Amino acid sequence: MSRVLEAPTPRRKRQQAHLRALESEITPAVKSLVETLGKALVAVIVNRDVKTVTRWVAGQGPRGDDEQRRVIDTLQIVELLLSGDSPSVVRAWFMGMNPQLDDENPAEVLAAGRAREVMAAARAFVNAD
Repeated sequence: MSRVLEAPTPRRKRQQAHLRALESEITPAVKSLVETLGKALVAVIVNRDVKTVTRWVAGQGPRGDDEQRRVIDTLQIVELLLSGDSPSVVRAWFMGMNPQLDDENPAEVLAAGRAREVMAAARAFVNAD
């Protein structure tokens, strides 16, 4: 009896994104974010300048717990969004006004430390398909 392969369920996508983010070392996590979002957008999210993000990509940080948490939270959200869309769509999603976030953009909401709200908006976006 053959088994039909099914697409991952929304819950499975969330779990996979969570695991990929948690298992990532901090420097590769920053590099991954920069590859998808660009240095300027990552700098906005982590409340640092582009030069600091450049140093992080080179392996010199981030060292602070808040910065590391923000990188991992953002990576988890990016991984979830990438499970259904291209990097260019994900980048645009982070920059655009989002109705789930009272028309604020996700990057600025993350910068304000409201990762749970952004994750909820990302889940709504992924599940809208």
